[in-house]
Amino acid sequence: MKVLDASSPDFPQALERLRRRGGEVPAEVTARVQEILERVRRGGDRALVELTREIDGVSMEARDLAVPEEEIAAAPARVETSTLAALEASAARIRAFHERQKESSWRFRDDRGVTLGQLVRPLERVGIYVPGGKAAYPSSVLMNALPALVAGVDEVVMVTPAPGGAVPPAVLAAAAIAGVRRVFRVGGAQAVAALAWGTETVPRVDKIVGPGNVYVATAKKLVFGLVDIDMIAGPSEILVLADAEADPALAAADLLSQAEHDEMAWPVLVTPSAELIRSVEEALDDQLAALARREIAARALERFGTAVRTADLE
Repeated sequence: MKVLDASSPDFPQALERLRRRGGEVPAEVTARVQEILERVRRGGDRALVELTREIDGVSMEARDLAVPEEEIAAAPARVETSTLAALEASAARIRAFHERQKESSWRFRDDRGVTLGQLVRPLERVGIYVPGGKAAYPSSVLMNALPALVAGVDEVVMVTPAPGGAVPPAVLAAAAIAGVRRVFRVGGAQAVAALAWGTETVPRVDKIVGPGNVYVATAKKLVFGLVDIDMIAGPSEILVLADAEADPALAAADLLSQAEHDEMAWPVLVTPSAELIRSVEEALDDQLAALARREIAARALERFGTAVRTADLE
């Protein structure tokens, strides 16, 4: 990682360079996404099939886009017991949290006889995008589907890339646990387009939520207004604030938890301890050696990994 000293005269400039690490979305990315959106808008299922073959290298027919309900229902039995237990525990906690967030309708008549109030009602159909091009993210299923279902959304539609033509069992298991009944094997900007306009197979939704790469994020930005979206998310980033007593192995694990997402991820350690910085770097080397996605994590650390040494915690 780069090591910066907050007391250095050029620290503000160095920090600003890091802050601007991503810059603007390249014009060629925006142009490519616009092309994909238009192809799906005009071509429907045919365009989805063609783009999935061109971009993901997966050949399928339009009839293969939808994952059969029986395959979703059978998925929990296909994952390890420990994985299933973790998904069920996570789902229960996420559901309990969002139950407490629910708003309710109310109204009253003021002293002038005017009736005022708030009407809260769920959307009819929401689309969730679950990343899957580089790794499986069953957590994204739970974190995006459960709030919608708790809110009372009639139907949650899930789209996700299917490497080799198959959706990872853990992702389908999470869908079954959450209560998602419609899953489609399509990802990227083309999946966002399908949710925004609808195709012969993929239904149009009222809102699109969920993280993705720069093509997915750009597609969501361009269809906003036609449909609602949650936000335009950038690359993953994490800031670990630690004192001299911190466990370097835990700090390193936290940094890697985001570095492994994407080569553009920004893992940052802030501490007044030069010794901790050295210990964390050693722990990163040890943990990277055993990390399945070590090439991606190592690239993120090399490009944007930063340790900032400060005068004190404050």
